[in-house]
Amino acid sequence: MNEQKKSGLETVSIKARDLPDAWFQSVHSIITNGHKYKVDRGSFEGQERLEFDYVTMHIKYPGIRPLLPDIPVSLGIPNPVAEGYLEEYLPYLMTSEKQPNEDYTYGQYLEPQIAEVIRMYKEDGHGTNQAYMTVGDPDSINLKDPPCLRGIDTRVRYGKLHFMVYFRSWDLWGGLPANLGAIQMLKEYMAEEIGVKDGEIIAASKGLHLYDYIWELAKLRTMQENNIDSKI
Repeated sequence: MNEQKKSGLETVSIKARDLPDAWFQSVHSIITNGHKYKVDRGSFEGQERLEFDYVTMHIKYPGIRPLLPDIPVSLGIPNPVAEGYLEEYLPYLMTSEKQPNEDYTYGQYLEPQIAEVIRMYKEDGHGTNQAYMTVGDPDSINLKDPPCLRGIDTRVRYGKLHFMVYFRSWDLWGGLPANLGAIQMLKEYMAEEIGVKDGEIIAASKGLHLYDYIWELAKLRTMQENNIDSKI
């Protein structure tokens, strides 16, 4: 897409069956609809990204297995998320344990809120808009790498637990499938504890992106010939 022809932000909406479908549709769409720019501050400074202005994805059946992307063997591309990684990543999302070299973990913010959201729905009822889990605090802006995941909103409706997730910045190739896979497993755990069925995910971001070193793999996986270098 030629940036000179754009006069404002472009929103992209993706409706997906499951997590692998959401990943594939996002990769396919960003090659056409992404804005190319150089990173002035943040991860991989000086490199280029393709990034949506703003994207939402509605995933109807996020619990369908497998949770990870579908990569045909014939393409010879490694899966963006290694087998077994989700199980290793889940404690990082759910517990406050932190390694000495880490500024934060998502779990340090989420762990106490997970328990409270479960309690809230079980004891106070399902008719509430207060069961929102926040990631980060006012001091997070001073970190070299502030949290990418900023919040998980929840709703119990139609007998199911649904998640609404927001990322301020989000690596599409490897980050999205790992993050959503673990978040889905968290949702399944919480739904069981609350006593309802597992529901849908609506995810949003103004920073879902592909780094330049992955563009050729993305075009190969989606079988597109778009000339990303011609984007302005």
